Amino acid sequence: MTNSRLTHLNEQGAAAMVDISDKAVTRRTASACARITINQEALTAIRENTLAKGEAVGTARIAGILAAKKVPELIPLCHSLPLSAVSIEFEFEESGLLITAFAAIDAKTGVEMEAITACTIAALTIYDMAKALDRSMTISDIKLLHKEGGRSGKYTTKE
Repeated sequence: MTNSRLTHLNEQGAAAMVDISDKAVTRRTASACARITINQEALTAIRENTLAKGEAVGTARIAGILAAKKVPELIPLCHSLPLSAVSIEFEFEESGLLITAFAAIDAKTGVEMEAITACTIAALTIYDMAKALDRSMTISDIKLLHKEGGRSGKYTTKE
C-alpha cells in the first residue's frame, strides 16, 4: 500500500509523520502570499490607522509571526522547527492588501507551511480587525511563491 509520492502514510496506509532522521541539515527558505480584498472605507481606515480595534497591519504582522511558530500545533504531521527568521510585508493595492511572508531555517525539513500559515493568519487578523467596516472581505490567492533548500531544491511559482 506504500506509495512513494504519499510520504505521510505508513506501511499500513495510516497517517504518519515523516522520519527526517537521515536528512541533512541545510539552509531552507520559503515565501508565500495571501491577498485580502477590502472595501474602500475599511482599506482607508487600515491605511490611516483609524480602526476601532487599533493598528491592523502591526497586529497582523505579529499574529502571522506567532502563527508560523505554532504550525506543528495546527497541522498535525508538521515537524516542530526552530525558525531562524519570519517576516511579513504588506502592500496596499487598489482594492486591498497583498500580504507576503518569508520564513528561514537551518534544518532537515522545509518551512513552506510556516510561510503559508503566516500570511494566512495575517490576512485573517486584518479581517478580524476591519470586519466592523466590511464583512464582505475576501481572502484569496494563498500560495507558496518560492522555496529553496533541501533535497527537492528550488521552486518558484509560475505566474
